[in-house]
Amino acid sequence: MFKLTAAAAEQVIKAANQGGTEGMSLRLAAAQQPDGSIDYRMGFDELTEDDIRMTCEGIDIVMTPEQVPLLDQATMDFVEIEPGQFHFIFLNPKDPNYKPPIED
Repeated sequence: MFKLTAAAAEQVIKAANQGGTEGMSLRLAAAQQPDGSIDYRMGFDELTEDDIRMTCEGIDIVMTPEQVPLLDQATMDFVEIEPGQFHFIFLNPKDPNYKPPIED
């Protein structure tokens, strides 16, 4: 199943508050590229009848059934890539570019 870290959830809530989209679900989408890598997209959206819905870290997440095979076992995190530069990242063992995090 898809996971969201506490840091990512906190940032999603901040984004929803800033964008006036409180109460909307976080929609995730993924597409496999010709080289096998996975392109990720997200935004706030309304739930549709066919959506798969889950709650993770208090965030309502939706995706179409077609997204599940690419997003199953993935984790979305919010990390500091370089000093002062924070980004959402997807850790997905199904992505050929995935490198497991180094444990301290």
